[in-house]
Amino acid sequence: MTLETTPPLWTRRRKIAAVALGSLQLAVAFAVGMSGLLTNDARSPFPPVAVTAVAPVVLFVLAYNFSAGFRSFVLAQDLETLTRLQLWRVVGFGFLLLYAHGVLPGLFAWLAGVGDVAVGLAAFFVVTRLREDPGYATGNGIVAFHLLGLTDFAFAVATAGLTAGSVPGLIPGGLTSAAMDVWPLNLFPGFIVPAFIIVQVAALLKIRHLRRAQAAHVETALDAA
Repeated sequence: MTLETTPPLWTRRRKIAAVALGSLQLAVAFAVGMSGLLTNDARSPFPPVAVTAVAPVVLFVLAYNFSAGFRSFVLAQDLETLTRLQLWRVVGFGFLLLYAHGVLPGLFAWLAGVGDVAVGLAAFFVVTRLREDPGYATGNGIVAFHLLGLTDFAFAVATAGLTAGSVPGLIPGGLTSAAMDVWPLNLFPGFIVPAFIIVQVAALLKIRHLRRAQAAHVETALDAA
């Protein structure tokens, strides 16, 4: 008699693929940042470098919608792990340090920095709640947390554009967000931010999946009653 074992979710092949994709994205961010290819001309409220943050997310969504295998892989992820990764958002405190050293404008640094730290700290309490109450995984609280995390990124992109120089009144002293367009700070929009966005989108998709499964279970139980 042989016991059937469940194959690991993160197989060696998938780990290699993830490392390869991450390395490619890092290489693209480096090339863009060093070449100054997507620097803002100080006239646009939309930072061109934001394209490097949006493109990976768009590819993720397309893969999720058109690949059944990839969709199953995403939905098999552990919600607690996806949420725990947001603890790393506290690194956004670095924006405040860069503001203190005259590298980034205050409007951008304070909103992006405080927002990231707030999400990172909140993640601790959300993960604790998930461990104590399994039902929290389908509640509105955890949905609000991940939506808050995505909103924080939206504000960061908006303020980066507004402080690029197109609205002089928002950059007293003339300090712009230009440092975010080039290496090494473009590592944030070109690599770190899309990774966090994808993780949060995956978490929201997982929550939706859990809710649908829960609803189907209740419906089946009612039909059997």
